Amino acid sequence: MLQSIQQFYGKKLGAADGHIGHVKDFYFDDQSWTIRYLVADTGPWLAGRLVLLPSHVFAADAFETAEAADNGILRVSLTRSQIKRSPSVDLHHPISRQYEEAYHRYYSWPFYWTAGGGDDHLTTEELQEEILPQPGDDPCLRSTQTVTGYRVQATDGPVGSVTGLMIHGRDWKIRELIIKADPEITAEEIFLLPESVGRISCEETMIYINLAQNDVRQLAGGPAVST
Repeated sequence: MLQSIQQFYGKKLGAADGHIGHVKDFYFDDQSWTIRYLVADTGPWLAGRLVLLPSHVFAADAFETAEAADNGILRVSLTRSQIKRSPSVDLHHPISRQYEEAYHRYYSWPFYWTAGGGDDHLTTEELQEEILPQPGDDPCLRSTQTVTGYRVQATDGPVGSVTGLMIHGRDWKIRELIIKADPEITAEEIFLLPESVGRISCEETMIYINLAQNDVRQLAGGPAVST
């Protein structure tokens, strides 16, 4: 089942032993269009702390369960103590692969981008040394909050703006981008497949797609994939 990522912003987060905060954002890999991390705002429990929670600490049906449950809580397979010791994330800097490697090694978690890895445990001090931004970092992780609002550019001109992202609740993949089209394109919503995206430019706040404007018009009025 496809669900809007927006409906999970602000959702309460629960650890194995209590409340830990709420959902602030998600980060996705722009190569596979898979949600890799949830950004947890741990206030007022840990005031001023933002913590990354990788997707594998959630149950496979976490989104669907949280949506169906009366309390609407997303459950995490970590304790409050583990999360309290977790390093804060600075969202003013991009999340680089260097940061990810250090973060996963700190918890002895395997790297999702390789078959192995994640065996070397780091102390908190060692981690903080390794995650300092380095020149030449080329991150491929994007904030879902930030990408929502980006302009969309076809091969022959502008198309519209991203207004939403639809994800599959079990595999954490973004399956559709919802586009509010410019009036000259169509009056209807456009559901765009991630496979149509050529590149994303943070500097231009732009998503470039491998479709012409007329191709995009043909997508108006209905979902791009079967739910």
